[in-house]
Amino acid sequence: RFSLLLLNLEEYYFEQHRANHIINKGCRDERKFRGSLKICSKSIIFEPDDNIQPIIKIPLRDCISIKAPEDSEANNPFTRYVFLIKERNIIAPYKTVRGRTEHLFQLDVAGKLGDVVQTLHQLYRASCLDKMGDQAAMITAILQSCLARTSFDKNRFQSISETLHMECKAEMVTALVTNPGHVCVTDANLYFQPLNGYPKPVVQITLQNVRRIYKRRHGLMPLGLEVFCTENDLCSDIYLKFYNYQDRDELYFLIATYIENHITEHTAESYMLQWQRGHISNYQYLLHLNNLADRSCNDLSQYPVFPWIIADYSSSVLDLTKPETFRDLSKPIGALNKERLDRLLTRYQEMPEPKFMYGSHYSSPGYVLFYLVRVAPEYMLCLQNGKFDHADRMFNSLAETWKNCLDGATDFKELIPEFYENDSSFLVNSLKLDLGKRQGGKMVEDVELPPWALGPDDFLQKSQEALESQYVSEHLHEWIDLIFGCKQKGSEAVAAHNVFHPLTYEGGVDLNSIMDPNEKVALLTQILEFGQTPKQLFTIPHPRRIIPKLKSLSRTSSHSVSITESPVSPNEESFEDLTEESITLAWNNIAKLKLDEQYKIHKEAITGIAVTCNGSSVFTTSQDSTLKMFSKESKTIQRSVSFSNMALSSCLILQGDTTVISSSWDNHIYFYSIAFGRQQDILMGHDDAVSKICWRDGRLYSASWDSTVKVWHCVPGETLSSKKHHFELLAELEHDVSVNTIDLNAANTVLASGTKEGTISVWDVTTATVLHQLPLSKHAFLLFLLFAFLFCTDSRHLLSTGEDCCFKVIDIQTGMLISSVTAEEPQRCFKWDGNTILSGSQSGELLIWDLLGGKVIERIKGHTGAVTSMWMNEQCSSVITGGEDKQIMFWKLQY
Repeated sequence: RFSLLLLNLEEYYFEQHRANHIINKGCRDERKFRGSLKICSKSIIFEPDDNIQPIIKIPLRDCISIKAPEDSEANNPFTRYVFLIKERNIIAPYKTVRGRTEHLFQLDVAGKLGDVVQTLHQLYRASCLDKMGDQAAMITAILQSCLARTSFDKNRFQSISETLHMECKAEMVTALVTNPGHVCVTDANLYFQPLNGYPKPVVQITLQNVRRIYKRRHGLMPLGLEVFCTENDLCSDIYLKFYNYQDRDELYFLIATYIENHITEHTAESYMLQWQRGHISNYQYLLHLNNLADRSCNDLSQYPVFPWIIADYSSSVLDLTKPETFRDLSKPIGALNKERLDRLLTRYQEMPEPKFMYGSHYSSPGYVLFYLVRVAPEYMLCLQNGKFDHADRMFNSLAETWKNCLDGATDFKELIPEFYENDSSFLVNSLKLDLGKRQGGKMVEDVELPPWALGPDDFLQKSQEALESQYVSEHLHEWIDLIFGCKQKGSEAVAAHNVFHPLTYEGGVDLNSIMDPNEKVALLTQILEFGQTPKQLFTIPHPRRIIPKLKSLSRTSSHSVSITESPVSPNEESFEDLTEESITLAWNNIAKLKLDEQYKIHKEAITGIAVTCNGSSVFTTSQDSTLKMFSKESKTIQRSVSFSNMALSSCLILQGDTTVISSSWDNHIYFYSIAFGRQQDILMGHDDAVSKICWRDGRLYSASWDSTVKVWHCVPGETLSSKKHHFELLAELEHDVSVNTIDLNAANTVLASGTKEGTISVWDVTTATVLHQLPLSKHAFLLFLLFAFLFCTDSRHLLSTGEDCCFKVIDIQTGMLISSVTAEEPQRCFKWDGNTILSGSQSGELLIWDLLGGKVIERIKGHTGAVTSMWMNEQCSSVITGGEDKQIMFWKLQY
C-alpha cells in the first residue's frame, strides 16, 4: 500500500525497518501491529501488514520529541497530530488526528536503534528550520552523506563478464516524486539501484533494447535523462535526474554511442518530414514533438500537451465535415473568446514590464491531475496535501470544461494525450472514489460525455477521428506554431495573443544566479506548480501537411472526408491510378535493380544522359568535349559530335526527339538537330562555363559559373524559315558565386539553384525574386560544393547533396531544412520519390536509402569511379548511369 506518493513534494524516502507499532503499552488492552517503519526526510511513515489498519504518517516538524527509552528497544515520537491514510485500504482524503499523542515502535533489530534515532534527530532538526531553503540544504547534505557511504552492488550485474563503464549518484524520477540511488552503466546494461530498495532492489535496462534517449530539463536545470525501449509509446522505461550535468552528459554519450549502430536519432525536422508525407499520424507527430520539447509523463510540470480539437459538445451527431465542429487551431485557448480576450488585452496594455496576457498556463500539474483524478487519485492527494479538490471544481463534464476554457477568467488549459488514446478509464469512476457532492446534491461519478458519444470508448474513438481528420491535418501546423514554434515567444507571440508569464519559458530565470537558497526554493516551487512552456523546436513557420487525394486518404482514414475534386472520367482516373501504382511498385522494389549492360563510350567522365521517348537512342555528354549518340538496339555509337575543345556539362532532348541541347564549359549552349545530324544553333549566353540546363514549356533555364541563372524564351528553328532558334532573355537571377546546378518544380513556378559554396536559393520564376536562401553549411567558413538536387514529385520538398556527404530535405513553402542524413562519402547524383533515394556515390556504388529511417538499405556494385550522371525513365523501372570510368551502365528492375 505504501508508495512514494505518500511523501510530501520534494521529500525523500531514506530507509525502512521491520517493526511493531505498540498501542497502550503496559495496559490490559495493549496491542501490537506488525509492519514497516519508513524513515523519510520530512516524516515517519508506518505501514501495517494488516490492510484494514491505516497507514500512519507523522510529520517530523510537528513532533515534540523523538527518543529511545533505555529500558526498551523502541523509538517513540511524541507528536501534535498524525495523518491516517488508506484506512481499510480505501483511497480517500487523509484523516487528521489532532492532539498530543505518543507512538511507540519496536524495531526487529535492536542494534539499529541508535542509528535510526540519530538519523531522525538530524531530519527533525532540518524540518524545524524556519526557511524552506535552509531545510532543503540540510536535507540534501544528509542525503549526499548517505549516498557517499554506499555504492552500487556489483553482484546485481546480469553477467559476471560485464564491463563497468560508469557509476554515479542520481535520482529516478516519476510523477511528483524522485528516488535517490546509484546509476551504473556496463557494456550491456543500464542499472539503477535505489538507496531505499524501493520499488525493487535494482532497475535494469538492456542497452540493446533502447530505442530513444533524450536529455531533459528537470526543475529548470539541464540534469535529466529519459530512456525509451519503444518507438512510439507515451511513457518511458526510466527517467533519471543527475546532480551535475557532466554525469548526465557522460551517461548520454555512453548510451548514445552504444545504440548509434542500432537506431537513428530523430530530430523534429525528420519527424516533420514523416508527418508531412503521411508516414506518421497527427497523434504520433504531436507525441514526438512533445518528447523533443522536454515533455514527459514522469514530470507533471512538463506533461505532454495536446490541443482541444472538437468545439461541439451539444449536438447529437458529430459532423467532421463541418469546419464549425472544430476549434480554431490558429489561436491559443485564451484568444478563442473575443470578449474575454479584449478584457485580457486591456489589462495587458496597462501592465508594467514584464507583461503577460494570461495569469495561468495551458499545462500544469494541477490541470493534468484534474483530468486524471479518477485513475490517479493518489497523485492528486499528494499534490494537494491529502485532499481532493472541491466537487464543483472537478472534471465533471466535457461540455462544462470546454465552456469554462472559453469563458473562464483564469482557465486556459489544453488537453493531454489520454484524450486521443484507447484507454477510457480516466473518464470513469471505476475505483468508486468518494470525490464529493456537488451543489444540488449530486455525487461526482463518471465524466458526463457529449450527446454524440455513445460511451467513453466511443468518445475516444470519435476524438481520434477528429484529430486525424482532414480539417485538423490542414490546420495542425498553426497550433504547432503556437506551442512549439515561431509564435511561442517574441513579437510573433504578442501578435498571436500567446504571451504567458515570463517564468514559464525556458531561460526565463537562471537558478544558478540566485544565491539565496530560500528565494531559489520558493521560485522553483512557484514555477513547477504554475506550469512550463515547452522547449521551442521551430523558429520559422511550420509547413502544412501534404493532404493526399480522396482515393489515398480513404485507405488510411477511419472515416470518410468530403474533398472537392475536379471530375475526371473513369478511364482517366484508372490510367492515372495504374501509372501511379506502377511507379510506387517500382520504388518499392528499387533494391532489385540489376545491371543489364555496360559500355565504355567516352574518353573522360560522363556529365549528362538523355534518352529518346522510345528508348532506342541514348545521348551522353562528357568532359572529353563530345556529344555521343548510342543505339540501344545495335549497341554501337552511331554519332559523335564535338562542338569545341571544352568539356560539355549536361544535355537534354526536346519534345519530339528532334533536338539535343548541350551546355559547355566554353560559355555556350549548343543545339544539335537529330534529324539533320548537325549543329543547328549556338546560344552565347554566359560569361563563364554553363554548368546545367533545363527545358520547360518553351523556356530554357541555364546555370553558369558566372554567378547567374538565365531564363530564355526559345522558338525552335523548325518553326522558322531561318531554321535558327530565336532567343529572348526573360529573366536573370543573380547570385554571389558560381551556380552549379538548378531544378524546377512540376508547375515551373519555382526554381532552385545551388552554388559552389553550398547555398541553395529558391526563386519565384514569375517575379524573378528570391523566396528563400539557405546556407546549408552550419559555419560560414565551411564551404562545400553542391553536386545535385531535385524537387519531389509533389513539389513541396527539395533534396540536395554535396561535398559535405549529406542529403538535406528542404520544405519549399517555408524554406525550412527539415531533414538531414549523413553518408559515408559524397553522393554525386540521385533520383528520389520523396521516401526512397537511389544515389550514385563517389566510389561508384549505387546506394538505396530509406530517407525517413536515415539509413542505407541496399548497396549495388557499379562503376569503378564516381557515378557522375543518372537518368531514370518515367515508370522508374529503367536506369542509366554514367561515371568517371567513362562507361554508361544500363540497369533494370527484376521483380
